[in-house]
Order: sequence, then structure tokens, then C-alpha cells
Amino acid sequence: MGRWEPNASGRLSEAAMELYVERGFEQTTVAEIAQRAGLTARTFFRYFADKREVLFAGSAILEEHLIAALESTPASASPMEAVAVALDAAATMLGQRREFSRRRQSVIAANAELRERELIKMASLSGALAAGLRRRGVADSDASLAAEAGIAVFRVAFERWVGEPTDRGLATIMRESLEQLKALTAAS
Repeated sequence: MGRWEPNASGRLSEAAMELYVERGFEQTTVAEIAQRAGLTARTFFRYFADKREVLFAGSAILEEHLIAALESTPASASPMEAVAVALDAAATMLGQRREFSRRRQSVIAANAELRERELIKMASLSGALAAGLRRRGVADSDASLAAEAGIAVFRVAFERWVGEPTDRGLATIMRESLEQLKALTAAS
């Protein structure tokens, strides 16, 4: 058995992102990513199933954070209040790596296959939030609507955060986007 590299996953992620930005996702190979990271292709496959997964590896952890935060809210919280707590948890987790997130988003935006994968990830997060709300006793349609609205807020806020030139935090933009949604629905 080979030597375990505690930081290999991070090195591979950074190397992949550099290459995806420099050369494009399609033009980058796993061998090139591994070489840039100073590792082997075999090591790459210990951490990632394929080169797409470098961009989506944190999805399961993000989902865990969302659900844990949702479940930590008081039983008296409304479905949207519980979703807001989950969004705060996501902002805390993702808000630490803005430059990486910007590069990641630019790579995804440039590739149809990756955009599709991102939509699947968002649908999965929405499904997990809806299931968490149902476990809290929220009716099916209300849970689905609150979860979908929450993920819409997440997507809009994230896109604003990676696209804005200012240093405003993701949590701030997430809360503003949620307030914007509330204002839009109150106006109807």
C-alpha cells in the first residue's frame, strides 16, 4: 500500500482548478491534474471518481451541513425560518473560499455537462431540505415549496457573491436574497 497523503485531495483540487481555468475543462486530463499536483493518476482516483467530481466533491458535506442546521432549529420555527437557518449554515461553509468558488463557477458556466451536473446537485439539495422539513411535520407540498424557494435563494445569492466585485460575505448576500424573496411574495 502506498504512502497516504493527508493533503492530496486539496492539492488535486487546486491543480485541477488551475488547469480548468487555464486550458478548459474538456482539454484537461486526469494525468495532467495529477502531474500538476505532484501526484500520480492512481492517487487522483483514490479521491475522485473522475475529473468532474473535483468540482462537486463537497456536495455531500454541504448537504449534511444544511440538514444538520435545519434539524437544529426549534420546532416552533416556520418552514422558511428553518430553511433560512440551513442557508446560513451553507453560507458559513462556502463563504470561506470565495476565489476558489469564483473559479469553480466560471468553469461550470463554460461547460454544458457541468451546468447539468450543478442543476442535479441543486435538485438533490432541494430534495434533502424538503425531506428534512417533512420530518419536522411540514406538509408535502409546503415542504417542497419551501425547499425549492430556499435553493432558488441559495443559487441567486451564490451567483451574486461570486460575481460581485465587493467583499461582502455570502451570508449577508444570502440573507438579502431571502428578504428580497419575502418582499416579492408580499407584493403579490
